Order: sequence, then C-alpha cells, then structure tokens
Amino acid sequence: MNKNLTIVIPCKNEGSGVVDVLRLLIRQRTDCQIIIADSSTDNTFNLLHNYRNKSHQSVRIVEGGLPAVARNRAAKLVTTPYVLFLDADIFVQKPNTINDCLKHAIEGDYDLVTCKFRTLDGKFNWVYKAFGLIQWISSKTKPFAIGGFMLFKTETFNKLNGFDEQDKIAEDYHLSSKISPKKFKVFNRYVHTPSRRFAKKGVWYMIKLAWKSWINRNNDEWFRQDYKYWD
Repeated sequence: MNKNLTIVIPCKNEGSGVVDVLRLLIRQRTDCQIIIADSSTDNTFNLLHNYRNKSHQSVRIVEGGLPAVARNRAAKLVTTPYVLFLDADIFVQKPNTINDCLKHAIEGDYDLVTCKFRTLDGKFNWVYKAFGLIQWISSKTKPFAIGGFMLFKTETFNKLNGFDEQDKIAEDYHLSSKISPKKFKVFNRYVHTPSRRFAKKGVWYMIKLAWKSWINRNNDEWFRQDYKYWD
C-alpha cells in the first residue's frame, strides 16, 4: 500500500461512470487507498459496493454530502502525507499522471498541485484553455484550482481546516486561494471530464460563476450563498 498518498472521491448519483473512473485508477499504479464519500440516491451505492468486493483496489465507502462536507468526512480518515481530491467524473487516462504529480509535489515541497483539464468529447475545451491562462496569471498572487484534481499536502490541508463546510459553491476555489503562490503548482499533465457541466448550466453561466468567485475571493459570505448550482 502506498504510504504517501490517499485518494478521496466525493460522489453522488454517478452510476457506472464512477466505476469507470476507479478502473482507470488501476492503470495509474498508485496502489493507494481510495475513500469514496457517497451520498447517492440511485443505484450508485450498490455499484460501488459490488465493484469494491470484486476488485483488488483498496476502496472504502463513507457517508457523503455536499462536496465540502463529503471531502472533509473522507479526509478525516487520511493518514498519508498527501491526499488527492478527485471528482467522481474525472478520468485520469494517461498512465503515471498521479505518480508524476505526487513526485513533483514531494520534490518541490508544494502544498497544492493541480493539473490541466480537457473534456472527453473535445467540446468547450476553449473554456478550459482560457481558464488555464487566467489560472497561470492569477497563481502569481492568488492561486486557485478546480476541485476535480487537487493534490494537497495533508498537513497543510488540516492546518487550513479543510474545505469550508458552509460553502455552497466554489469551495475548491475558496480553499485553494489560501495557498501561498510559492507552494502552488499547475503541473503539465491532463485529466478529462464530461462536457455535461457546460451543457447543463451553459457556458456563460460557468464563466460568470468563475468571474464572480474571483471578484469575491476575499468575501467568505459570498461562497456561502445558495446559487442553485447543485439543482
């Protein structure tokens, strides 16, 4: 078992998609424990249990909730120096991506390492490319990362008291903005996600949300309001 890394995955009603994510993790050869914080109301819970019983991966399932709550509940069980928060719809397709990020984090003594995002079908990639440019510029003074892939030094995560459980939106941005720019890195690796987020909410809604998160980066109360993102 990997003594350096634990993977935490918040999950709700992902169906067989999260099982596909877990299968891809085998190719990463991380050999680490995976903790899934599940709050599903469909058959996802049964699919996860069946997969856990049949696979050779070390998968533990705990109670979930909204992303901030789910991640924190699972993180309380982490005893390794690093924890990777991975969303249930993030597909790490290229082998050794996670190991390379972990090695980079350890060698550079980074508190938070993330990577680059693209969609599975290639749609809306211009949004992620634009996001990457803004992220690079902002990281010089105020880092921010997408919650889909956040590799934290566990000690730092705990010192920051984890994700703010009062946050109803952009909890990933809110926490990552507290990291010192010198301790943050966007590693040159890619992970992929379905384009459904843009299709469901609309591209301009997502862009507007990201912009408002940045504008209110020092306003804790803004992140605690219900903007019906999870509806």
